[in-house]
Amino acid sequence: MARHEHTSRRGIRRWLIAGALAVLIPAGAGTAWALDRFVIEHVEIADVDAYEAEEAATSQTSKTTGSDETSETTDASVTATSYTSDSADIEISTVVTGTGDETVTYYVADVTLGDATVLRSAFADNSFGENITETTSAIAADNGAIFAINGDYYGFRDTGIVIRNGVAYRDEGAREGLAFYQDGHVEVYDESTVNADDLVAEGVWNTLSFGPALVEDGQILDGIEDVEIDTNIGNHSVQGDQPRTAVGVIDDNHLVFVVVDGRSEGYSAGVTMTELAQIMVDLGATTAYNLDGGGSSTMYFNGGLVNNPLGTGTERGTSDILYIAG
Repeated sequence: MARHEHTSRRGIRRWLIAGALAVLIPAGAGTAWALDRFVIEHVEIADVDAYEAEEAATSQTSKTTGSDETSETTDASVTATSYTSDSADIEISTVVTGTGDETVTYYVADVTLGDATVLRSAFADNSFGENITETTSAIAADNGAIFAINGDYYGFRDTGIVIRNGVAYRDEGAREGLAFYQDGHVEVYDESTVNADDLVAEGVWNTLSFGPALVEDGQILDGIEDVEIDTNIGNHSVQGDQPRTAVGVIDDNHLVFVVVDGRSEGYSAGVTMTELAQIMVDLGATTAYNLDGGGSSTMYFNGGLVNNPLGTGTERGTSDILYIAG
């Protein structure tokens, strides 16, 4: 689908949300603030592909290692639940636990990368800024992804360290982040103790800024039910059974991605943060990190949805994805 068609859909979305906010919020400054904060797009970089190419040329490093290696693969093999090539091996499985109202359904992607830079990030509408959204599937299709999950919804906030595909976009450390290095290792870090340029110089390829960290050294972390991510609106800790997305590290270049569906009686109730951490430990993750959840929780493979968001099969727009090109 052409990008202008996505833009049209976003225009309709903005119109609908603006109407809803006008009803819920008294007219005047409150409405204007809400529209500016949650609806109106604030584009800082309009062509991310071009921007990353310029940054790569300036630093004399290749930003397209992962995608180039994938595009050169001539012997990729794809089934309904797997993908095998020189660049990545992906195995997707479905797990159902419990019965009745306690049924939980989640999806696991076990991923081995030939090179760490094969795992890439992409922004909605190929633009960086706030309130710019497309569905995970649309962003994935625009970038030729064989596999994708929703990212950290960086565009909902103006804080956090945002490094994507080896390029620094934001340097406003605010929370516990996750850093993917070009040598294949992944680590949790405190954003307030470093800056984005230094991380890029140290070889960081992608960062995520959401959380909390769920598992470190193979152990479930304490206090993860009470961590606040966004302190400006709503239920910041998102407690209880919820749809979830998480990434876990089994070894260098060996990752596991989990999407848990929820809020759908009889199909999937969702899980707590601690239950999500236990899933990651059971899968062998020594480090695991929580990403944006709820209606954003989405797994995409080979042209279609893997999971069933909110039991309705309807995706919510998000600002970014992690993906592997096919």
